[in-house]
This record gives sequence, structure tokens and C-alpha cells, in this order.
Amino acid sequence: MKLISRTLIVALATLTLTSAAIAFGQETDRAGCKDYPGISRVPGFILREVGDCEETAFDAHNFLVTENGKDTKKSVEGHMYHFRYRLKQGLPNSSELQCVRNYQNAARAVGGKILYDKNNITTIVLNKGNKELWLEVNPYHGTQYDLYIIEKEAMKQEVAIDAAAMASSIADTGSVAIYGINFDTAKSDIKPDSEPAIDEIAKLLTNNPTLKVYIVGHTDMVGDAASNVRLSQARAQSVITALVSKHGIAAARLIAFGNGPYAPVASNKTDDGRAKNRRVELVEIATK
Repeated sequence: MKLISRTLIVALATLTLTSAAIAFGQETDRAGCKDYPGISRVPGFILREVGDCEETAFDAHNFLVTENGKDTKKSVEGHMYHFRYRLKQGLPNSSELQCVRNYQNAARAVGGKILYDKNNITTIVLNKGNKELWLEVNPYHGTQYDLYIIEKEAMKQEVAIDAAAMASSIADTGSVAIYGINFDTAKSDIKPDSEPAIDEIAKLLTNNPTLKVYIVGHTDMVGDAASNVRLSQARAQSVITALVSKHGIAAARLIAFGNGPYAPVASNKTDDGRAKNRRVELVEIATK
């Protein structure tokens, strides 16, 4: 009986010490959870529970922003991180405003901009290395806060249209839009990651030796229309140059045309819409 009592007392003492350690803020992060590199947390908070640190290779988040005096939401796409920081047990509640100001001040110190600051919620954009980071800090009840981070980027096109699909589209509609040919902003040099798309166009033309096409360049509406027409013409010509010089396609089968911003397939008011409008299109030159 004495042995049992002594064992129970030891167990209770151990439990009391453990509880006291937790009560005085000695908790640690859940295994596998850590801060985003270079962006620290507010002191006294941890990533305690399942789901408190999540990472998605490509996703979107709607950030609150204030533009021209109006509050709106902006969808930003890219590599997404979501952290839910929770106050350590036994510590006094934190100030929501202090949490927000900590992140804002740290961002300003490295040239970041505050795009939204109301109701103790803030949206911040900053450059870190070669990445544009979007942050949302949203504290509540003084005991936890959400931090969303998006490394803004365009989605990597993993499902490319092949020569057979191009041929099918041309047979059905007389044209096909190609989204895998990329250029730097305001330039007509084809980027190296465009080679798979160029290769498939070459296969299309090789497999269909009588096919002649217009190579039509399209832009979004950023900038003036005349400049965009010239740019789209130059980009179309760059595609022809690549097909002729690297793949031996006869130049007589290809005609460049710059359509600039005049044939949008989506709204130019959003990033997603503008991305869809920037494209190269093959239009069959029909013969009787």
C-alpha cells in the first residue's frame, strides 16, 4: 500500500511539474513545423496543433487591398504557406495591434509595402531575393493569429498541348491557341522553357506538309496599343525564326501577324485574364 501511494505521489509530482512547465510558456512547436525562412513569429507563440503549418506548391489566396481609396480583394497565385500561431499556455493575451505592427515594421525595414491596414488585419507585399512575397496577418482574441504567405508566381504549365491536339483544334475551328511560348516583359526573345511548345508546332507542320499557318501574336492591354501591336508582331516573327532555323520548316508556309491587344479571350482587369490574353495562335491559311 505504501509503495502504491509513493508511486502515485511521484506520478502526481511529475504531472504537476509538467503542467507547471506548460503553464509558464515552455511549450514547443509541433514536430515538423517551423517559420517561413527569414520571417519570424511574434514571441510567445507556437505552432502547436495539426494543421498549424501547411504548405501547397501552387494555390491562390484572396488578399484584402486598398486601391484608390476602395477596399477590395486580390487573388494572388503561387507557392502558399499557412501558419496558425497559438499563444503558449499560461502567457497573458497578446495585443492584436502589436502583432500587426510587428510585421508591418519589419516589412517596411526591408522596403515592403502595406497594401491593407484595417480592423487589425494587414496585407503586406515585399521582395525577398528574387521572390515577390504577399503576406496576410490576421490575429484574433489575443491568443492566436493566421499568417498567409504566397510566393507569387505563374503556374508552371505541366499539361502541354501536343501536335495531335493542335491538329484537331485546327481541323475543328481553323485555329489553336498556344500558351507554352514565353517571353520576358516587353521583349520578343523566346525564353528557353518555350522549347517543348515550339517542338510540338514543328511536329504539327512536319506531319501535315501542306498546312500553312499565320503565326499570330497576342498581348494584354498593359501599355499603349500601338506598342503592343509591334511587340506581338516581333514575337510572332521570333516563333517563325525558331521554326525555320531550328526545325527546317519552310518559311513560305508561315506568315507572322501581330494582333496586339485586339482579340482578348478574357478580361484584362485581372492578372489571370491578362495571362490568358498573352498567347501565340496558329491560324490555318485556308486554300480552295
